[in-house]
Amino acid sequence: MIPQLRDWHERYRRAGLTVVGVHTPEFLWEKSSDRVAAAARQLGVCYPVVQDNDYAIWKRYGIRGWPTAVLVDRKGIVRFTHIGEGAYEETESVIRRLLAESG
Repeated sequence: MIPQLRDWHERYRRAGLTVVGVHTPEFLWEKSSDRVAAAARQLGVCYPVVQDNDYAIWKRYGIRGWPTAVLVDRKGIVRFTHIGEGAYEETESVIRRLLAESG
C-alpha cells in the first residue's frame, strides 16, 4: 500500500489531499519511534506518519486489520474504508471524487 500512498500524495496533494500514515504496532518492538522513523525513511515515505501505540486511532476508526485505508472528507466524515491490499483503482476514484466536491 505504501507505493500507492506515496503516488497519491505526490499526485493529489496540490489539489487538497492530505495523506497521513498511522503506525499501529502489532508487536512490542514496533513501538519505537526511532524504528518507525527509520522505516519511513527507508520506504521513502514523504507524508506524515503518526504513532498509534495505544490504539486510540485504531479504535476510533474501527480498524480491524493491517493495512486499512480510510478516506475522510473535508468535513471530517469517513467516506470510504478498505481493509487489506488492493482496491487501488476504486480508492483513487473516491479520492478524485472527494477532491472535486466543493467546500
